[in-house]
Amino acid sequence: MESIILEKNEGNLEEIAQLLLSDHVGAIPCDTIYGISARVGKENEDRIYEIKKRPQSKSFITLISLDGLRKSSLIVPDILYEIYPAPLTAILMDEEGGTHAVRVPSDEYMLRLLDLSGPIFSTSVNISGERSLLTFSDVRTAFDGILDFIVKSDDVSKGVPSTIVDMTAKPFRLIRMGAYDPHALI
Repeated sequence: MESIILEKNEGNLEEIAQLLLSDHVGAIPCDTIYGISARVGKENEDRIYEIKKRPQSKSFITLISLDGLRKSSLIVPDILYEIYPAPLTAILMDEEGGTHAVRVPSDEYMLRLLDLSGPIFSTSVNISGERSLLTFSDVRTAFDGILDFIVKSDDVSKGVPSTIVDMTAKPFRLIRMGAYDPHALI
């Protein structure tokens, strides 16, 4: 069965949100790179691990709205509210001591989608250990029929993933250098 192909435009925003809310897994372009995305939940998480052939010891980034972040149980340093939205993934602790990688994307389309869908998992479109796929054509060639849907866009930033900073303790620690300059934080 072929994946549903949808253009990245305002007219498809609600349809994409409904696919996510119905627990479909798809590829969505963001402000950094294409991501395999699905609504946050255990079954969707397991399906993404299976699609990517990724070890379950490696967690996924959760894309969330700024309002969603404020309402979450995560311990968020105040400076993050001054930075977001940005191509910066923050590893944060929750009230029970668990850690979560979260990001408020700097893409208006994604922010509107998150308002409709709620938080979503996002991870690079690739098989674990292989290069990230950065174009619609490459994503479609590799994952058509594997993903439920693919959102088509010719504009996926510069193909640079987000910077990851561990903000669970001070001093903050750089995990991965990416599209955001973290030097003011670390």
